[in-house]
Amino acid sequence: MPVRIKLALSVVVVLVAIAAFFFQRTLGHDRIQYLVLFLGGFMVFAMWLFPEVKREETAGGIRRGQVAPK
Repeated sequence: MPVRIKLALSVVVVLVAIAAFFFQRTLGHDRIQYLVLFLGGFMVFAMWLFPEVKREETAGGIRRGQVAPK
């Protein structure tokens, strides 16, 4: 995933997590608001930590452009 897309997605996730944090506070959910904030931060951290999987083979073990055996 390109860095520009990762950065934009990170900003959106952080903004939604912060909004959900304050929304949970207005509802009176004291413990869940911190869980929501942690989950949003963890999602951003995990997106940057783990790279995108790039495979040369498809799911069936057949390389692209190759004919399947019969």
